[in-house]
Amino acid sequence: MPLNFLSTPIDYLAGIGPERAKLLRSELHIHTYGDLANLFPNRYIDKTKYYKINQLVPDSAQVQILGKIINIKTAGSGKSERLVATFADETGRMELVWFRSQKHFRDSLKINEPYVAFGKVARYGSQYNIAHPDLELLVDHKSRKQSAMTPVYPSTEMLAKRKVTNTYIVKCMRKLFSEINGAFVETLPDDMREHYKLIGKNEAMLNVHFPTTPELLKHSIYRLKFEELFFIQMELLLQNRIRKTKIRGYVFDNVGDKFTDFYKNHLPFELTGAQKRVVKEIRADMGTGAHMNRLLQGDVGSGKTIVAVLTALLALDNGFQACIMAPTEILAQQHYSGVSELLEGTGITVSLLTGSVKTKARRTIHEELEDGTLDILIGTHALIEDKVKFKNLGVAIVDEQHRFGVAQRAKLWKKNELPPHVLVMTATPIPRTLAMSLYGDLDISVIDELPPGRKEIKTVHRYDKNRLAVFGFIRDEIALGRQIYMVYPLIEESEKLDYKDLQDGYDSIVREFPLPKYKVSIVHGRMKPEDKDYEMNRFVNGETQIMVATTVIEVGVNVPNASVMIIESAERFGLSQLHQLRGRVGRGGDQSYCILMTGHKLSANSKTRLDTMVATTDGFKIAEVDLKLRGPGDLMGTQQSGVMDLRLADIVKDNHILAIAREAAQKLLAKDVKIEKPEHAGVKRVMSFLQNKKGLWKYIS
Repeated sequence: MPLNFLSTPIDYLAGIGPERAKLLRSELHIHTYGDLANLFPNRYIDKTKYYKINQLVPDSAQVQILGKIINIKTAGSGKSERLVATFADETGRMELVWFRSQKHFRDSLKINEPYVAFGKVARYGSQYNIAHPDLELLVDHKSRKQSAMTPVYPSTEMLAKRKVTNTYIVKCMRKLFSEINGAFVETLPDDMREHYKLIGKNEAMLNVHFPTTPELLKHSIYRLKFEELFFIQMELLLQNRIRKTKIRGYVFDNVGDKFTDFYKNHLPFELTGAQKRVVKEIRADMGTGAHMNRLLQGDVGSGKTIVAVLTALLALDNGFQACIMAPTEILAQQHYSGVSELLEGTGITVSLLTGSVKTKARRTIHEELEDGTLDILIGTHALIEDKVKFKNLGVAIVDEQHRFGVAQRAKLWKKNELPPHVLVMTATPIPRTLAMSLYGDLDISVIDELPPGRKEIKTVHRYDKNRLAVFGFIRDEIALGRQIYMVYPLIEESEKLDYKDLQDGYDSIVREFPLPKYKVSIVHGRMKPEDKDYEMNRFVNGETQIMVATTVIEVGVNVPNASVMIIESAERFGLSQLHQLRGRVGRGGDQSYCILMTGHKLSANSKTRLDTMVATTDGFKIAEVDLKLRGPGDLMGTQQSGVMDLRLADIVKDNHILAIAREAAQKLLAKDVKIEKPEHAGVKRVMSFLQNKKGLWKYIS
């Protein structure tokens, strides 16, 4: 059978005409035999087990029961009329109910004959029932060859409407596998399958659709998940290897005056052990001549900015420029203020470029950038505009990079003949599982230590009924000279959403904390930039004690005197956002607090988020919970979802398989880096296919 057999258009499979082929293409993206073979079941109906009536539980999945019909009656009237059969076994009784075709069933059902009833169990009062069960005489059931596990495939409303049922897809799948007859080429080498106890590709593919036993289904699913994750890891590890061996980077082997002078004379505090380790890793990277592509993870307040500055100084010492790109003007401004303050008195030039920089100042920046008199440029997307030209960009530092698309980052890399070294920073801790899949081609550094003297922020959950007590606590903190944040999810009241809105909150706070004793700032995204800056600065300078705001203060505000963060309608925020907001306090030496305010009606997920926030301030633990609640696609945004287009595996639930698959990929590359050995021909074939699909983007992390 030719190897391209699986590329045969789906139209050619017996039983699928042009109309249904069109439907399968539009609804399930099934174009070829191979696409259909890779449409895996969502679940299975297990017909290997028979339940007793006393083993049933409410809302259980579909079950199969052996018993006899001992009575038939009609109940209800009008639209609620139904046929009810009492079904019994030696452990108890239940009801079988029909709302349609009542005459047919009344005439055909046999009293006191053994039947097999199959369907979804419900419970009304103390009585279990199955509506419209599949019912078969036991004698017929035994004479027919049973499929142990019936697959249930993904479907859509349109497919159901056009009578493309699960039964139809099962029939097509049976036809396909009778034609395929072992057409799948083995992709994993024999020694790997033996070591990791993986069944063969053809056996796995057949049994994932038509398993003969639950045990064989388990082995088939494991094999196919392993394969998916293995090839993702192979791709990422190869990209990393290619980058280090083929993509040249500038050699920064000189630790010169700028770095040394700053470290000895201008560094305002002793670096933590974690910061020193990370700087050492970056220095080693940039000194090799290979291209650095490193992800720096650090929780809120862990001190990533100082690492960014030291990285930039290494570039400057080697005759190059540096840039720091942030996703928002507020964050870019914050970086600019922080970096300028740190480098004051060093003679190093720093400029800020954002969309709101005036034309005259912009022209000056462009000139200084091109003639090399500007050392460090900090900014937003404005940095990637075509007219922004560096004399020699040596390192690009990207903050909160998941907010930038691949194409945007690529523009920055093309500012030079050789790509600049890249340091990607995030204050959103990424669980190891996700990092291995999304950033497996990057080297990862973690700042897992907070600066000394930082006190852990105390977090509590309070309901609206506790509001007066919370106001009392705010007064006490203000009396001690502290400042307060109050964050709201909405700007104006919504008819559909019953949440505290910003304006209503501001009005009640002003009433509760009146002038002249108290002063309140208000900041939200719809304000003019100058008004926003005015209010922000009043709070930063201590002229106002309370800042009422939306999430614009999530990043970019550093007020060491602010000791309380109150988050209204906290159930409306994601875990990552709650953690970021909490990180706005706790920046000074005083004990800080985060108060999560909610109504009484909370979903299970909301309760989990709030309980997690109260239980820990560890960003990595919070990220693990967030990943379980939201899934990888939501967590990282759509621009990172390409690597997550998995058919079977789930990187959260299958993280143990992911770790084993990565280990297998590392072992294979360690002994056959070019994937040339005959026993790795299957791996080579898949890798060539994947690389042809991806093109040049695979080099840009």
